[in-house]
Amino acid sequence: MPRTAIHTDAAPAAIGPYSQATRAGTTVFFSGQIPLDPATGNLVDGGIEAQARCAFDNLKAVCAAAGGTLDDIVRVGLYLTDLSQFGTVNAVMGEYFTAPYPARSTIEVSALPKGAAFEVDAVMVLG
Repeated sequence: MPRTAIHTDAAPAAIGPYSQATRAGTTVFFSGQIPLDPATGNLVDGGIEAQARCAFDNLKAVCAAAGGTLDDIVRVGLYLTDLSQFGTVNAVMGEYFTAPYPARSTIEVSALPKGAAFEVDAVMVLG
């Protein structure tokens, strides 16, 4: 099955040899979104709440470019450099997604690109 790269200027450009997302059939696989301002490419100011909002906004923009919405996402992966901040990220996620919620994994990592404290990736099914 051929794969199609998804790109939007409303989310940060890929900073390596990958696509913001790739569609294969009706499934869209999202690369990780860190809290980069799409206009500047810089990490957003603020704590984990601001970083989570920015990353989810970036994810939402790539969803739209792929022809879907956050309601079409079936799985998300959350990556935090400090798992004690999970409650804040969980509350922010609750503002972006509605029931039935996507499946989710949450993983503490030692570091993320550009010094981010949060990253999200996802899988979406369209149609």
